[in-house]
Amino acid sequence: MCVTVIQEDCTTQADNGEDSHRISPSPVVHVRGLCEAVVEADLIDALEKFGPICYVMMMPFKRQALVEFSAVESADRCVSCGAKEPVYIAGQQAYFNYSTSKRITRPTNADNPNSGNKVLLLSIQNPLYPITTDVLYTVCNPIGSVLRIVIFKRNGIQAMVEFESVQCAQKAKAALNGADIYAGCCTLKIEYARPTRLNVIKNDNESWDYTKPYLVRRDRGKGRQRQAILGEHPSSYSENGYGPPCPLLPLPGNSRYKLTSVDVPDMVSYPLPQSSSSYSGHAPSSVAMVSGLHPSKMNCTRIFNLFCLYGNIEKVKFMKSVPGTALVEMGDEYAVDRAITHLNSIKVFGKRLNVCVSKQHAVIPSQVFELEDGSSSYKDFAMTRNNRFSSAGQASKNIIQPPSAVLHYYNVPPCISQDHLLRHDVPGFVKFKMFDAKPSSKTISGLLEFDNKTEAVEVLTVLNHYQIRIPNGSNPYTLKLCFSTSSHL
Repeated sequence: MCVTVIQEDCTTQADNGEDSHRISPSPVVHVRGLCEAVVEADLIDALEKFGPICYVMMMPFKRQALVEFSAVESADRCVSCGAKEPVYIAGQQAYFNYSTSKRITRPTNADNPNSGNKVLLLSIQNPLYPITTDVLYTVCNPIGSVLRIVIFKRNGIQAMVEFESVQCAQKAKAALNGADIYAGCCTLKIEYARPTRLNVIKNDNESWDYTKPYLVRRDRGKGRQRQAILGEHPSSYSENGYGPPCPLLPLPGNSRYKLTSVDVPDMVSYPLPQSSSSYSGHAPSSVAMVSGLHPSKMNCTRIFNLFCLYGNIEKVKFMKSVPGTALVEMGDEYAVDRAITHLNSIKVFGKRLNVCVSKQHAVIPSQVFELEDGSSSYKDFAMTRNNRFSSAGQASKNIIQPPSAVLHYYNVPPCISQDHLLRHDVPGFVKFKMFDAKPSSKTISGLLEFDNKTEAVEVLTVLNHYQIRIPNGSNPYTLKLCFSTSSHL
């Protein structure tokens, strides 16, 4: 029996301004409904009319931000105005309510801009392409003169950038916080760092002191020539293609976020990645090691269902000598980096995953045994049609997202019941939204919202690529799931 799906009204009471005053007044305002292209400077430009702003914390993947005003009265003007009339940020209406926090937590030196902090901490979210010192210099130097850069891996890919002055660092944070280095990926989340000066001992892809060009560069393995910073661009990456070069989002038009002595084009195109063994601090490998796997609920297929969102999967093998641990061979080392960034430390079936780069460079099908659920400890996925990065066109359609409580489903037959989707022993969704389909469409798509992110991860792990058979149908439909960009329905 088909289920009639009633479209949910996604506008909350708080969005209409009816519920925004139930939280006690706070100088910190929670901003929602931001567009993808918004950066910190856009919020400052739109909201400083309500009063001086102390600090901004961007939440780009949620399209939200926290803005701390100097006084509660300023925050009250912002919330009250937003409830009475539309307030637009970067051309899109935003919604406001008081935050439950009275202050945005920030690192040492961030409270007082005059304390001498000129080092920014950059967290690169959704790192679809490699991040090198050349890339970050090209991004940051037009805003404020860069002295030193250090790239490291801690909770994904992060970097510290030291500027010539505190004012340069302030301008760079405002102009770049929330922006994409490459269109649709490599999103910058910027805070002030704890150190006030960086110590660089060598110039290479992971660290560079621009005041000491004589530092010896010691590349590991076969290096490559340093790419031009603001001059000629090398040819775009086409081998195993990722398509044409992706542009950085335009910088804000307000001139106070740019150095007047530097002529910055409205749209800057940056080189796409080249294969380089000196990209990361570890020896690059296309094999990830995953530990913390539930002994009876995780198998090769379920690992594929989860990891395929971040790159092609070649092989999966459980290690007999280390229970609860598997090796996942992916399409390239960049896919492994994406998997580490988004899946490390998430909970699946009550156990926390640990995802890291393996010392092995390939998965060898040795010591095959039977898992607790009766399936094989080794499986080859190289020829499966469920890999989602097999061509440049296919790869470009994937939106690399961290796990969220909302799943996007597609390739579902038009007549499908909710009970059919939940026939397995998985958590039930709390909201169900179907997208409008063309009359000629043979499949439907939509969103499923769960109580929390962990439940959504478990459902995706179990049901992704589930074969849906319908009466009198010749071929089954393969249910496709991925994490949605929406945080709620």
